[in-house]
Amino acid sequence: MTAGLAGGEVSQGAEAEQVVQLKLSELHPFEGHPFQVRDDEEMQQMVESLSEFGVLVPLIVRPDPYGGYEILSGHRRHRASELAEKETVPAIIRDLDDDAAIILMCDSNLQRENILPSERAWAFKMKLDAIKHQGTRSDLTSTQVAQKLSVEKVGEDSGVSKDTVRRYIRLTNLIPEVMDMVDSKQIAFNPAVELSYLKPSEQKEFLEAMDATQAAPSLSQAQRMKKLSQEGTCTLVAMCEIMNEVKKGELDHVTIKNDVLRKYFPKSYTPKQMEDTIIRLLEQWQRKKQRDMNR
Repeated sequence: MTAGLAGGEVSQGAEAEQVVQLKLSELHPFEGHPFQVRDDEEMQQMVESLSEFGVLVPLIVRPDPYGGYEILSGHRRHRASELAEKETVPAIIRDLDDDAAIILMCDSNLQRENILPSERAWAFKMKLDAIKHQGTRSDLTSTQVAQKLSVEKVGEDSGVSKDTVRRYIRLTNLIPEVMDMVDSKQIAFNPAVELSYLKPSEQKEFLEAMDATQAAPSLSQAQRMKKLSQEGTCTLVAMCEIMNEVKKGELDHVTIKNDVLRKYFPKSYTPKQMEDTIIRLLEQWQRKKQRDMNR
């Protein structure tokens, strides 16, 4: 139950920190917070749990110089408290600079199970930029070495490779409309990484190509579009031609859902009987078509 309400974890060192009750009206989201707070089924479950047990894991906030407090960890708990009509929430106040605040905010959310590709992409980018900025202030000797170590640090903290971190960060170059299609799984992750190399104007035309062809690109198709973009020849027509190509998997397989087939056969028919009947009917149709052509 605690994990469900957490949406993040308080570090071990925070055990000795004082927990205070803050009014919801004093709290506001972290500026540039990349994680969506959705009023979905999971949120409803959190509201019900919170109504019964309260907020079990305190929010982490920092003072805002313009008044109130900025939420670093606990945006979903804050929203659930609003929906549960609570007046206050438990919180730990930390006086952090921008870089440390960004890193804490990202870390407290990246450990969640259900994260959209766009959320992970922007969180990785924000955290990497913050770590690099900290390194600059620490006067690291080599920018190249510092950047490599920064990417590795982001990956290690999230349990992924540095290459995976870089690929997610590439997604931040997608225009919002394309990024939305990645989040909704209309475009797969690997092709999306390749599409991120297209110019914004080319990405807009890519959306037109998707709409015109009613198809999503495979990895190899997206790679070819990237190459065309690098050559300066990535036009709407060229992308439509690529998208209209039949993918290898579509050449090898034809799939008909079982519930569709069952409408046309007796319940007692086995899959083999259904297949034999379909072949026989197709052969009859082919012979009839041939006779009609010979008339």
